[in-house]
Order: sequence, then structure tokens, then C-alpha cells
Amino acid sequence: MAVAYKGWPRMHPVAGIRLGTACAGIKQAERRDLVVIESAEGSACAAVFTRNLFCAAPVTVAREHLGRTAPRYLLINTGNANAGTGAQGVADARACCRKLAEIAACPEEAVLPFSTGVIGEPLAVGRIQAALPAAYAALTPTGWEDAAHGIMTTDTVPKGASTTVQIDGETLTVTGISKGAGMIRPDMATMLAFVATDAALDQPLLQHCLQTAVNNTFNRISVDGDTSTNDACVLISTGKSSLPPVSGVDDPRYPPLARAVHEVCERLAQAIVRDGEGATKFITIDVLGGRSEQECLQIAYTIAHSPLVKTAFFASDPNWGRILAAIGRAGVDDLDINALNLYLDGLPLVHDGGRAAQYREAAAQAVMDQEEITIRIELDRGSAQARIWTCDLSHDYIRINAEYRT
Repeated sequence: MAVAYKGWPRMHPVAGIRLGTACAGIKQAERRDLVVIESAEGSACAAVFTRNLFCAAPVTVAREHLGRTAPRYLLINTGNANAGTGAQGVADARACCRKLAEIAACPEEAVLPFSTGVIGEPLAVGRIQAALPAAYAALTPTGWEDAAHGIMTTDTVPKGASTTVQIDGETLTVTGISKGAGMIRPDMATMLAFVATDAALDQPLLQHCLQTAVNNTFNRISVDGDTSTNDACVLISTGKSSLPPVSGVDDPRYPPLARAVHEVCERLAQAIVRDGEGATKFITIDVLGGRSEQECLQIAYTIAHSPLVKTAFFASDPNWGRILAAIGRAGVDDLDINALNLYLDGLPLVHDGGRAAQYREAAAQAVMDQEEITIRIELDRGSAQARIWTCDLSHDYIRINAEYRT
């Protein structure tokens, strides 16, 4: 179960969006593993994809299709990543798009494919094509929860987020789902996210909105430091609200809408970390006082990816020396360790490079016993800062990944 999971949230339907699911039997019988998302005619679509050079076949096809036309359908399967499958994998992804296009009476390029699951296995094209009519027939504006279940792999819970915002007297909606629990260190990890709004934005502005949100949400999480071959995040604008189109970043209606998109993306990104494979702790890492955001991120991710740090948190062991060691090997030039301060949920651990005078083991232990913990590092060398989210490393992470294909 995800750390501090509060249950499935209230999801506001997005005018112009319908979702349908079906059981294709790709990896397991009688489970939802095929999802179709339909957007209304005239919708705009933005997407970001993995920067892993060994990207999956559906990523290749989705990029091609997105560059040719405005997509109407997203086709997502779980159970098979269709990665490491060469030219045949690309042909298989296109065959699935072609079948949905036939059913929906739209161009093949209007379908974007997405896959998640085992790498290196041929895609079950026949099973997917056979199940597509059922997924299409099941399209409904209220299908968000079923779709969230339908894109899960090792996730223990479905992930959704939704909000509304009032702009010029009109209510705009932003709703989305995501999946991911392991192979998570997005670079735009098997991470997928699909977000939609009824606001009207043109594609370039929508892409800007998505990229800005992703940079500070999905690109600020890590479970295990592995970047997937299949990462993708999509933002759809249906334009079905009565609010006139947002004209640009200087339009006064853009900032509140962008904040709503950011809020949904942040909640979806954090949900992935909370559901990290075997996770028992949700950890926020704040690095302040750096010379650049990049060096702050460098330190934050070195801490987040340290097996020694992550296992100490799993054990609830206040062994903060492991955090110091990670900071010291982060590769930041001329870092003055004598100016460094380190806190655990506001509790001083290190001051001016050494153990804080007010440090008490019992107080540190009380913090480590919590499910949610914040590490704060003050570098005192500039004004830059960065925040990321990560989790601990448990016995279950080893078990889940050792047994992934069995």
C-alpha cells in the first residue's frame, strides 16, 4: 500500500474527454490492461517523452504521429513495454493504432500509442486488436478510475488527481491519471501520465504549460534512479469550456490555469513516489543556498540515489552520516563543508559542518519513525534552491524486481 494513501480522489470529468478500458489478457487474464482515451474534435495535444536513447517502439510512433496531426485517441496497454523489439515493435505499435483508427473512423496518425510492462517481449498485437472494440464501446466521461487501474503494472494503488479553477467567472477543470512505482527517475520512469483540461490553448502554449509543469514535478521524483524506456506525459486541451481561448503566457488567465496543471502534475508525481515499490517512507529533499539550481539538484539526487541513505530510512535509523557522505561525493566544486547545515524535519543535525550542539538522538529517532520526512540542506553559497521527492529502499523492492517476470 502506498505511503499515507488517502484513497481514490474525487475526479471531475473533463468536457470533451472519454475513457474506456478492456481486458486483453496481455500478461494476466481478467484484468484491465487496455485503455483508450478519446478527445473531442479540435482538441490540442502536448507531450513529453523519455530521453532514454533506447526508447520504446510506441514512443517512436507517438512522436511521429504527434508531429503530423492533432491526435484524437490515446491507446495504452500494460503488461508489455514493446521496448527492445526493433523494427517489428514499431510495426506492431502501428498495427494497433491502425486497428483503433478503423474502429473510430479516424486517420492512423490521430492515434498515439503508449505501452508499459516487460521489456524485450513481442507485443500481443492480436489480443490488443481483439479487445479494442470493447474498450472503444466502453468510452465514458467518468472512466478515469477504471483507466487508472488499466495502466497499472507493479503499482499497488491507482493514481489520480483533479482540480477546478475559477477564471473570469467560469469553472475550468484539470484532471489526470498516472502510473509508476519502479524504474522511476524521469528524464523529460516506467512512468506514464495523462492529464486533460477543458480550457482552450493552442498547441505551442499547451506544450509550454506541460513542459514547465513537468520540469518541477515529474522531473523531480526518483524511486530508484532508473529512467524508463517508455516514459511519457500527455496534456490535452479540449477547449470545451465557455472561456475564450487563452492567448499566451502574458494572458492574465494563463497563470491560474498553469498553477492548476502544476498542482495536478505534482500530486500525480508524488503519488508515484508514495507508491514506490516496497516504499515505507515518503522523503522530501530540499537543498537551499546553492550557486545554481543544477548543483542543488546534483546534491539532492546523490542523496536520493544512495542505497545507504535509502536503507537507513527504511530502518528508521538516524544515521545522518550517510547523508553527509552523499553530499560530499555529489561532485559540487569547492563546496565549503564548514558552512553546511543539515536538518531533519526542522531538527538540527549538522551546523557549520559539524554535529549540531542541540542534537539529540531520541529526537532524531522520533522523526525517523514518521512516514513522511523532510531533509533540508543549507549550503550558504548562493540563492539557488531545488526540491525533489524520493522514498526508502526496502526488502520488498528487491523481491518485487527479482520476481518481476515470474
